[in-house]
Amino acid sequence: MTTPAPETTGPQVQLRLGEAWFTVCGLDRLLPGRGVAALLPDGRQAALFRDRGGRLYAVDNRDPFGGAAVLSRGLLGTHEGRVFVASPLLKQRYDLSSGHCLDDETARVATYEVRVATPSCPSSENGAG
Repeated sequence: MTTPAPETTGPQVQLRLGEAWFTVCGLDRLLPGRGVAALLPDGRQAALFRDRGGRLYAVDNRDPFGGAAVLSRGLLGTHEGRVFVASPLLKQRYDLSSGHCLDDETARVATYEVRVATPSCPSSENGAG
């Protein structure tokens, strides 16, 4: 089941939550190199990112070390070909594809599968989280 975003008529960013797709925002809301926080139906938050190549990522917004929901405000970078977000709190870096912390192998954040759905073709996909 896909939840529509009434404020958006263009391409929409969706996250897979269990068996369903949840519409988060319009693709135009995701600026390359910047994060966006989204409140999920169960009360958790996701941090969504679009890298400079246009690929989309989504991870849990909660920083495992500081406990605050701040990863959406982190800085994007790359390390050995892997795109990461650096937490604005203590600067730990999290691989956006796997969720693993690049600075502490015991830590990780949850990742979400991401797609872009267009009104004319709701099943089109772009990127993975």
